[in-house]
Formats: sequence, structure tokens, C-alpha cells
Amino acid sequence: MKKLLSVLLAAVMMLSTFTACGGGSAETETESGEKVLFIGGSGPLTGDYATYGTSVKNGATLAMEEINAKGGTNGYTLKVVVEDDQADPQQAVQAYATLMDDGMDVSLGGTTSGACIAITEEVKKDGLLMLTPSGSQLECTQYDNCFRVCFEDSNQGLYAADFIKDNNVGTKVAILYEKSNDYSNGLKESFVAQSAVNGLEIVCEEAFTDQSNTDFSVQLQAVKNSGADLLFLPLYAQEAAYVITQAASMELNVTFFGCDGLDGILEKIGEENKALTNGVMLLTPFAADSATEPTASFTKAYTAKYGATPDQFAADAYDAVYAIVAAFEKAGVEPETEGFNEAMVKAMTEIEVVGTTGTMTWTPEGEPDKNATAVVIKDGAYVAFQ
Repeated sequence: MKKLLSVLLAAVMMLSTFTACGGGSAETETESGEKVLFIGGSGPLTGDYATYGTSVKNGATLAMEEINAKGGTNGYTLKVVVEDDQADPQQAVQAYATLMDDGMDVSLGGTTSGACIAITEEVKKDGLLMLTPSGSQLECTQYDNCFRVCFEDSNQGLYAADFIKDNNVGTKVAILYEKSNDYSNGLKESFVAQSAVNGLEIVCEEAFTDQSNTDFSVQLQAVKNSGADLLFLPLYAQEAAYVITQAASMELNVTFFGCDGLDGILEKIGEENKALTNGVMLLTPFAADSATEPTASFTKAYTAKYGATPDQFAADAYDAVYAIVAAFEKAGVEPETEGFNEAMVKAMTEIEVVGTTGTMTWTPEGEPDKNATAVVIKDGAYVAFQ
């Protein structure tokens, strides 16, 4: 009899384990009976691009804490975890697998585009809703269950050309881009195309690769010789910091204009060179100095918690968590219920979110519909362009 009872007990334990893993989230309910909506993602928390992943983690964590402090959502407490992937696609897939093993219900995808694209293949198989804060390459939303908060690369290039034209920021434009980087290439190509439509004169195009991304003396001399009054930088912050520092030593007098990849330039350029960033502009739907809500409250809370002014990556992640909660409330389906994933994906095209990066709705293709603007750096802070 004792032997029979032992066998039955073991069978029951195995059955309960399989039920937890197959019904949505193994973490849906804690030992205390608390129901949890588990949101997971990854980004570079170490390495050259750590500023982006850290901002995403901080912004998402702040949103989680605010929502939980107000009682959670639909009877659920939020759990947000962002793993380190060092901006590497393979590590991003491993991080995703770890999060799935832990019971993830909704994915934030990856912070950088390459990592995010790798994760889309996994969420496609699993059917999860993915809402990346900052994966901007076109393929980041290649499947029906994949959405983003930031603008797609080609749209950023288009909006940048429009903004420069509409606000008379520059007339003779030079471009410096990384031809071995998909993000940089995508922005450059769409910017050039829209510049032609807008009548902007491209006087110089210079390129480099990831094997020559620290010394830009040759390219900057060509820019100087071209007579350009604006240098478009579809780059990440680390490379842009090198460019701006070296341009100053060459007395290159241009307006520097970039997109979301330039966010983090203040950290990358170093305290001793911060003055060189005065006048640098970047396209973004987020301006930390905005007095409108919820941006003002977010900036105040973020600065108090982390001792730093939030950048666009932090704002995108903060908005992503609130958007997931809005979709969860719209869907009205619990994570452990059949049809949860499908209901969440459908809800993303039915919600409207008033976020720090604007009032947003989403298309069935996963793209956000919101306004773009630009900020200019003044005395070490982002200020809305006027």
C-alpha cells in the first residue's frame, strides 16, 4: 500500500508540473496565491552598448513598480525581467529561452535590432505577443505577433529629412554612416531618398565599417571640404562620440543630426567633452524637458530613482509596459487561458496609449502611429527644438 501511494503521489506531482508549463505561465501564481503577469526581454547590460539595455531595463522596471503600487492590473501583479544579451543575437535567443523556462507571458523582444530579429523567430513559434521598445529594423515586426514602440528605420530617415527641410536646419547635407551596420544603412538610404523629394542637397556621403570605427579623420576632412552645414549621423552613440570629438579638433563647423541611436551620446562622450555636444540634434518622439503629462511625471520619477535624466530608450520601455497592460485589460483573457496570445495580439491594434513618447495606436503590421519631433542638446540636457 505504501508503495502504491508513493507511485500515485509522484504521478500527481508530474501532472501538476506539466499543467503549469502548458497552460501559459509557470509563474502565473506564486506560493502566496498572487497572480503574476510576467513580461520579459533582453538588451545589452554590459559591453559597448550597455547604455541602451540599461535604459530599457530601468524604464520598464519603473513602469512595473508604478503599476504594482496602484494594485496591479486585472488582479495580476506585474513581473518584469530584462536579461543581458550584449547585443548579440545568439545570446538574445538564449535569454529568451531562459525567460520562457521561467514562465514569460509577453515578450519585450530585444533592445537592439539584430537581437530583436533573432527573437522574432522564437516568438513566432511560441505565439507570444512581442512589443519591442527599440528594435527599429524592418524585420523586427516581420510577424503578425510582433510590434514596436519606436519608429522603424526607414521612417526615422524619412522623418529626419522632413524635419530638417521643414525647420531649415540645414541646406547642404553630408552623411557619415556605417555600411556594415543594418541600422545605419537603413536610415541612410531612406534619408537620401526623402532628401531628394524635399530638395535637400546631399554634398557628401562618407562610410566606414566596424573594422574602422574609431578614426574618422579622412571622412571628416571630406565633409569639411564639401562645404556642408549639416552632418547626418545615422549612428550609435559610441561611434558618434568619436566623430564629434574628432570633428572639434578639426574645427569642423556643422550641425550634427542623428536619430534614436544617438541617444546616450552624453554618457559616451565623457564628462570632459560634454560641451562639444551643444547643438547636437536627434530625431525623437521624447523630450525629457517636456512639461506635458505623463512625460513630466515620468522624468521626475526616473531621475529620482536612477539619478539620471531618462533617454528615449527608457521612455520607449516605460511606454511598452503600459501598452502591454492596456492590451491585457482590453483582451480580458488570463495568461493561463487558451487563446490568451491571440487575444493580446488582437488587442494591440485596438488600444490607444497616451505615453511619454506621444499618443500611440498600432497598425496590424506592428508599427506605432505617433508624431515625431527633435531635441537639441544644451548644457548637457535634451531640450525640445523650437
